[in-house]
Amino acid sequence: MLKILIADDERFEREMLGDIVSKCMGHEAEVRLAENGRQTVEIASIWGADLILLDIEMPGVNGIEAARQLKEQRPEIKIIFVTAYSLFSYAHEAVRLGASDYILKPVDAQDVEKAVRRVAAQAEAERQLAELARNGASQMEMPDSNAETDSSDKVSLTMSKVKDYLQHNYMYDISLDSVSEILGMSPSYFSVMFKRSFGVGFVDYLNELRIQAAQELLNDPLRSTAEVASLVGYESANYFARIFKKKTGMTPTEYRRKGGNSR
Repeated sequence: MLKILIADDERFEREMLGDIVSKCMGHEAEVRLAENGRQTVEIASIWGADLILLDIEMPGVNGIEAARQLKEQRPEIKIIFVTAYSLFSYAHEAVRLGASDYILKPVDAQDVEKAVRRVAAQAEAERQLAELARNGASQMEMPDSNAETDSSDKVSLTMSKVKDYLQHNYMYDISLDSVSEILGMSPSYFSVMFKRSFGVGFVDYLNELRIQAAQELLNDPLRSTAEVASLVGYESANYFARIFKKKTGMTPTEYRRKGGNSR
């Protein structure tokens, strides 16, 4: 069961968010509330929260600082920022801290449900990938000569989980080395298995996921190209623009001007 913490200094806001999350997740999650940043860090640390919906503008320890402290303790914890301010500086800081999403106030129930369910799926993908590693996915590197079929099944299962993991984590600083490390494989072996399974290299596959997400985000005229780049995992807006043009045949600006008609 997912442990979800709602943190907001406004009682009405946190109770409303709590009700929305409780209704959409049902028995899939346990929901608790916190009224400030200090309490958020304490409850999340002791209770072991998996996901926090965290208001940025709280007195004392604000949401950004609370997130920073929590990520230092448990890098795997999921955070969705909630803010009344649609500012790129917040979005960039959220991504830099490893936040999974951010929601604008006044919150919309459908937006909250969509974000929470997406992050819950992300957490599950990471859990399954880590479980594969614990169960010895690295043993595939040297399969028994009499167990080729079993080895092939393990490769297929592992790559299916890797696909889920990438689809839910493409916006973060991930690499072939970091994923192979989770799986306990050598990078060279993982690279060969990945290309054999998907027909393209790891970097090309990751870029494709990011550009697909960017195309959707560019449909929002209020998001700058730099913000979109940051939200899909590129620190450099110029590098993002080069990759985007390589994949779509247009720059992000041209794509937006043509109303999203790619290729």
